Amino acid sequence: MTQQTNNSAIKAYALSDVLAPAVLALSLGAFLVLGTGFANSGTIHNAAHDTRHSFAFPCH
Repeated sequence: MTQQTNNSAIKAYALSDVLAPAVLALSLGAFLVLGTGFANSGTIHNAAHDTRHSFAFPCH
């Protein structure tokens, strides 16, 4: 008879391993929200427009 065992271990992460990506993600999110909040709407439109074209996505 063949016996199968599952070894599922929970990996513990150090605080420094979790803190750096979390701070980076929060900083990027805050920059995006505040940056688009205070930017000129034409600037945001042009940036989004150029980004769509750079991915070969037709928009008009």
